[in-house]
Amino acid sequence: MSWNTSTIQTDVVVIGLGAMGASTLYQLAKRGERVLGIDRFVPPHAKGSSHGGTRVTREAVGEGPAYVPLAVRSHEIIADLEKEFGETFLVKSGTLIVGSPMKGATPLHGAQDFLASSIAMAEEFGVEHEILNAEQLRARYPQFRNFRDTDRGYLEPNAGYMLPEALINAQIKGARALGAEVMTDTVVEKLEQVDGKVVVHTNNATVHAKRAVVAAGGWTRGLLGAPFDRILTVTRQTIHWYDADDFAPFAPEKMPVFIWFVTDRLEDYFTGFPVTDPREGVKMVASRDTPDIDHETIGPKAERWESDDFYSKHVGPNMVGVKPDVVNNATCFYTNTPDNGFIIDAHPEMDKVIVISACSGHGFKHSLGIGEAVAQVIHDGKSKIDLSAFTLARFL
Repeated sequence: MSWNTSTIQTDVVVIGLGAMGASTLYQLAKRGERVLGIDRFVPPHAKGSSHGGTRVTREAVGEGPAYVPLAVRSHEIIADLEKEFGETFLVKSGTLIVGSPMKGATPLHGAQDFLASSIAMAEEFGVEHEILNAEQLRARYPQFRNFRDTDRGYLEPNAGYMLPEALINAQIKGARALGAEVMTDTVVEKLEQVDGKVVVHTNNATVHAKRAVVAAGGWTRGLLGAPFDRILTVTRQTIHWYDADDFAPFAPEKMPVFIWFVTDRLEDYFTGFPVTDPREGVKMVASRDTPDIDHETIGPKAERWESDDFYSKHVGPNMVGVKPDVVNNATCFYTNTPDNGFIIDAHPEMDKVIVISACSGHGFKHSLGIGEAVAQVIHDGKSKIDLSAFTLARFL
């Protein structure tokens, strides 16, 4: 279909088809809504926040009790998608969080002691897990060096890592099969609400809809303006893949995804992933509190010195068998709120518009549950999962 100079009528328009948008599109289509998805690129792509090959997941999320039901539901939806498409979207390598008691540390995603909070969430919600002391960690995981005697590990065996590009692709494909339409390479230039209807102006067409969902990530503040332009920040993050002496110890059955608080300083923690394809290398990453930036200026690759620096500070001193040779690197960006929580709420001046960005760097594992919850709000008038912790009012 040619969209040029056309006017399109639909029930719901979803702007942005990354993690949140693709899941919302799919869930709306499942409910029989006439829905149109719009993306300025061709998703899945590597120009936003939903790429990089893998995303860590777990059910007992240290961010707090409001997040756990979304993570649990996301895992359930993934299991259904795996049956529907005959593909693997979640590799259950297990997720291991390691650290010592953190006193006075900078909070991660709002949690003062992320490990202690994760354990508390597992106990509160009955998530299967195991607690390992330092001696047990050393015996079970020879890939790591320098565990402190005070370290303990939280191991969630049914967790692991999601495959973000495959999940986005499957949900868009599934939505299309259910009747959804998708406009790619389409830039949304303006969004307004007129006489109780939403009007979306793009470079290809004008869309009239009963409802809209904005899942535009870093583009949200530019598209929506106030108050989002003063609330949201965008930070550049780097991803690194390294060679190894032998990749066998880093296979999913030998090493879990890990989040390791090497000291009680947030800048010393990092995350690593098992290897399914040795040609890709061992992936290492860490969220960092970097300056607010214009995301349009972020290139797709990290600088070589950044990968070398990350290795010398984190990987080399702490991992056994990972070489300093850089196989690949990349960048992505996080769209953040002041408290590092989510926004899932109506626009304060356009009640037919729901905003589900920003996710502050920890959204992918919740995205399928969020997409379903937003679809329930639109289709049924209310979500089954309580979303009251994610209102915009806390910043106004």
